[in-house]
Amino acid sequence: MTQIALLGLILFAYISPVLALNDAQQLVVESWRLVNQSYVDSYRFKEIDWKDLRQKALEKTIENSEQAYKAIEAMLLPLGDPYTKFLRPSDYSMLKSSTEGNVNGVGIQLGARSSDGHIVVIAPLEGSPAAEAGLISGTEIFEVDGESVDKLGLEATAARLRGQSGSQVVIKAILPMNSRNSSQAKSDHQNVTEFVLDRQQIDLHPVQSSILTANEQKIGYIQITQFSEGVSEQVIKALNEINKQNVEMLIVDLRNNSGGLVNAGLEIANQLLDKGTIVETVNRDGISETIQSSKNQLFTGPMITIVNRGTASAGEILAGALQDNNRSQLIGGQTFGKGLIQSLISLGDGSGLTVTVARYMTPQGRDIQKLGITPDYLLALPEPLNPGEDKDLWLSNSKILLELSKKSTNKIN
Repeated sequence: MTQIALLGLILFAYISPVLALNDAQQLVVESWRLVNQSYVDSYRFKEIDWKDLRQKALEKTIENSEQAYKAIEAMLLPLGDPYTKFLRPSDYSMLKSSTEGNVNGVGIQLGARSSDGHIVVIAPLEGSPAAEAGLISGTEIFEVDGESVDKLGLEATAARLRGQSGSQVVIKAILPMNSRNSSQAKSDHQNVTEFVLDRQQIDLHPVQSSILTANEQKIGYIQITQFSEGVSEQVIKALNEINKQNVEMLIVDLRNNSGGLVNAGLEIANQLLDKGTIVETVNRDGISETIQSSKNQLFTGPMITIVNRGTASAGEILAGALQDNNRSQLIGGQTFGKGLIQSLISLGDGSGLTVTVARYMTPQGRDIQKLGITPDYLLALPEPLNPGEDKDLWLSNSKILLELSKKSTNKIN
C-alpha cells in the first residue's frame, strides 16, 4: 500500500501542474502543439530539441498575455523560419484584414529600388493619407517612427506603416526633385521631409483592368497586386468584359504581387489554363499533391505575364504555372523566390500564428525557394516605379512582344 500510495503521490505531482496551467501558460502550450502538428520541416524539431523548448518556456514566469507572447516568440525563434511566427492581436488583425482586401494604414505601396536596394514609394493609393500628404512615386523612405528602414527591412517597414485607424505615424523621406510641396511637410537642411500621417482603413484595390491599344489592336490588361478574398471573382469579371469587347490578346501584370491567399491564385490559374498542372505541393511527410486545372478556361488568346522581384509566393505559383504549361511567356525581372505555404491560425485571444505547412514546386518540378523564377525575357533596369502608367516601358515591351507573337504564330509557344 505504501508503494501504491507513493505512486499516487508521484502521479499527482506530475499531473497537477498540467491541470493548474493558467490561461497564459495554456496559450504557450497550444502554440507549441499547433506548430508541432503542422510545421513542414519536422526534422528541425530534433535539431533544436523542440520538446525541451516548450519545457523551458513553461519554466519562466508566465502570468499574463505579454509574458506568454514573449515566451512564444522565443520558442519559435530557433526554428529559423521567418514565416513561422507569432502574431500579436494587432498584427493578426492587420494580416487578416489584408487578406480580405483592406487594411488600416497610410495607403502606399513600397518596393526596393533595383539600383541600390533603398525602400521607395512605388505608388500611393488615390485618396489615401499618403497621397494627400504628397508622398509620390519615387519618394525614398528612410525612417518610420524613429526607426531606420535599413534596420527594419522592406516587410517590417510596411508593417510599421499599418496600425489602428485614427493613430498617427511619422515618416521621414526624401522626395523626388521639385516635388516638395506638401503643406504637412517640414524640411531640414539635408532635404529630408517629415510627414505626420493619420492611419485610416484602406481599400487595397487589388485588381485593376483596362483595354490598351497597340497599332489599332486591342489588348486586355489586368494588374493583380495581391491575392485576397474576392480577387478571383474580380479577375473573372475583368476577363468576361475583355471577351465581350472581342479582345484577342492579354497582359497579366503580377509585379509587386507578394502573394496572399493561395486558393485565389489557383482559381485565377483555372481561368487561364485549359488543362495541366497548376502546382505541386509537398507536405512534412514528403507526400506530394498535384493540383490540376479544370476545363473552365475563360480566356484562350495569346498572353504575356509581367513579373519582378516583388512577385512572390502565390504570385510565383501563378507565374510558374503559366510558364511551365507554355500558356504565357514571362517578361520582366527575376521573381522573389518564396516557395513556402503558410497557414494562418487564430489562438482565440485575438493573437495568432502563421505556420509554414508545405513547400510548392512548379509543374515542371522547379523548387523556387530562394531562387525565384527567371522570365523568358529579362528587361533592362531601372524598373518602372509605377506599373501600368503611360511611361511604363516594361508594359510597352510586353505589347510589342504580343504583337510580334501574333504576327508570327498567332500564338505564344
